[in-house]
Amino acid sequence: MATQKISECRQLGRKMTHRLVFLKPWGKIPAKDWTDWRWQYRNRIRTLPGLADLSDLSPECILSCRPVVGAYPLSITPYYLSLMNMADGSDPLRRQCFPHPDEIRFSLGGVDDPLGEERNMTVPGLVHRYADRCLILATNACATYCRHCNRKRLWKDRSRKGAKASLRPMVHYIAGHPEIREVIVSGGDPLTLPDPMLGWLLTSLRSVPHVEVIRIGSRAPAVMPMRITRELCSLLRRHRPLWFNTQFNHVHEVTAAAARACGMLLDAGIPVSNQSVLLRGVNDSCEAMRDLLHALQRISVRPYYLFQCDAVKGTDHFHVDLHHGMGMMETLRRSLSGLCMPRYVIDLPGGMGKLPLQPFTFPSSWPAEEKQHFFDKNP
Repeated sequence: MATQKISECRQLGRKMTHRLVFLKPWGKIPAKDWTDWRWQYRNRIRTLPGLADLSDLSPECILSCRPVVGAYPLSITPYYLSLMNMADGSDPLRRQCFPHPDEIRFSLGGVDDPLGEERNMTVPGLVHRYADRCLILATNACATYCRHCNRKRLWKDRSRKGAKASLRPMVHYIAGHPEIREVIVSGGDPLTLPDPMLGWLLTSLRSVPHVEVIRIGSRAPAVMPMRITRELCSLLRRHRPLWFNTQFNHVHEVTAAAARACGMLLDAGIPVSNQSVLLRGVNDSCEAMRDLLHALQRISVRPYYLFQCDAVKGTDHFHVDLHHGMGMMETLRRSLSGLCMPRYVIDLPGGMGKLPLQPFTFPSSWPAEEKQHFFDKNP
């Protein structure tokens, strides 16, 4: 019976065709609630007991995860939860957002801030690393916390809630730096902000004459696609040229609801690009990556980047060997069209920029040790 209900939940999450959704602990969920992003956001799973009610986590596992959640909070939308096979501990979606004891085990290479963002934070919440563009961390909140996130250090910081008081100094800084032509609005997830607040921020940025392009980074299409509403698309359309970058990491995330959300953005004249992260046990096979890239192409989402997982503290269990990643890309390149191929890149430690990892840069004929030596000598 439990297996049957899990199957029903996954089917509904992927196809969104039923009138009612059954998902503990809410019982039957009316479709008008299920498709309301505010309901999804209010009803996120944020505690281990709540997660235990919905999965096969043993009491021992719950106990071992308590210090993990104490360090790195838990948040999963009911929608994203419905896409998982709860009975499968290796489910690729579950692996991305369920806490794991490895997150707080000692790591030689992991750091809290692998991109050196704090060092380049000219005002609180604004990172100005490159001359012509800057990054706004509009909020620390996310609909679903990804356990591989390179900003998981910020999850417990309540000082950045997307309030005007914290956003105004960022806009003021941008207005005073005419070299900035492009602004990336990220977080957290900026689409956790209500439309009026997001609209105020975008209008404020558009009022700066030298800001030509705005980019938004959000996982909402993958983890809470009902956030993409007609009202939101109308708001975003008013602030074009505006580019939307999202993150799908597995084909199971490319649902009918996700396709509809991306289609609404595209219909509003908002280009949508995908930035995946290469994750062990999620998408580290040619088959898994090919399925994802084909699915993205089918819904007109451009595969933009495939990131090597950043050396964030507590993410060793997600890391894929560079040699393996390069081998995957070479195999995929022989079987996929150019439109399907993302750029495989690694963020250099300390915020030194992205390094493309291409076959011509990293020949497959090199021994694995020589490839690692190349990376170590070219920071």
